Amino acid sequence: MDIDARGPRFGAAVTAVVLTVVLVTGSAWLLAWQTLAFLLGAAGGVSRSPYGLLFRKAVRPRLGPPTDFEAPEPPRFAQTVGLLFAGLGLVGYTLGPDWLGLAATGAALAAAFLNAAFGYCLGCELYLLVRRVAVRAE
Repeated sequence: MDIDARGPRFGAAVTAVVLTVVLVTGSAWLLAWQTLAFLLGAAGGVSRSPYGLLFRKAVRPRLGPPTDFEAPEPPRFAQTVGLLFAGLGLVGYTLGPDWLGLAATGAALAAAFLNAAFGYCLGCELYLLVRRVAVRAE
C-alpha cells in the first residue's frame, strides 16, 4: 500500500533539525535518539517511525487529502541508510574519533535536508539503483 509522500518529507525535516542540533551541541544522547528513530523506521517503515506517527496524528489531519503517493520500500531503505550513518556518527561521538561523528552526522544531515527542502531522497534513489543493478544481474 502506497504512503502519503508528505510524511517522509516531514520526517526528513524533523531529522534535519535534530541532526543540526547534534552537530551544534555534540550531543551523543540526541544522536542516539535519532539512531533509534531511524531503526524504528527501517524495521517498521516510515509510518511506524516516531516522526511518521507524529505526522499521522498531528500534522496530516490539518492538511488536505494527499495527492502524491509513493511506494513504502524506498523510504524504508532510506531509513536503513540513515541508520547506518547515524550509527557511525554515534560510534564517533562516543568512542572516537570525533571526526567520524561529525562526518557521518553531517552526511545524514545533508541527505535529510535534500529530502526536506527539495523532495530529493538520496536513500530512495540508492534503493532504485540497487534494484536496477539486481535485476540486471539476474
